[in-house]
Amino acid sequence: MTTRRTETLAKIPLFRSLEPAKIELLDSQCTWCRAERNQWVLDYQDTSNDVFFVISGTLRVKIQAVSGREVLLRELNAGQYFGEIAAIDNQPRSSGIFAVTDVTFARMPASVFRATVHAHPDVCDQLLQLLAGYVRTMSNRVNEYTTLDARHRIYAELLRLSKPETGKPTHGVVSPPPVHSDLAARVSIRRESVTRELKALERAGLIEKRRGALVLTDTARLRQMIAEASELD
Repeated sequence: MTTRRTETLAKIPLFRSLEPAKIELLDSQCTWCRAERNQWVLDYQDTSNDVFFVISGTLRVKIQAVSGREVLLRELNAGQYFGEIAAIDNQPRSSGIFAVTDVTFARMPASVFRATVHAHPDVCDQLLQLLAGYVRTMSNRVNEYTTLDARHRIYAELLRLSKPETGKPTHGVVSPPPVHSDLAARVSIRRESVTRELKALERAGLIEKRRGALVLTDTARLRQMIAEASELD
């Protein structure tokens, strides 16, 4: 537990349209917490239905495959939130949440969250957009798992993680550079396979290592290779 003197939901974009008095009321209805680095904040299949709002720090959303291997779905940073699906359908959690760094977060009861969504159209619209994004992302991942081999799934994930480099439209930058084990968890393969494929990309001149970053030197070529692999399936 932590004090609430400097922490507020005003830092959460979901509540951008709310007046200060309403945010202050929501602040008072939350439990304010801290989690230490490498601590599980929420277990897979947990039966609680609160919604969590990240004030500071980084967390990871993970699921466990049938094989027992953990699959990394996404990262959560300050301003983002999780647990909204359980708050909507009151079903056990579909994923676990792991703290990558020390984290501060607000825990809001499902009843408060639902009342806020119903009362404020902008909050409702943002939530709908988020849920639609989940559907699109999962559809893309299912398509990749059914049409692409491990190599091309790595290419697709690198493109997702990258951001355009200023002044170089053909380049994409992944910063910080992905840890091989994390990249493996994102595409559900072994770390050794990731290491091998990244070395092959480097030899081909399609990626370059830079201090604090991994540079994709020809994003269009990587997308073309993915498209060709999909057509061959």
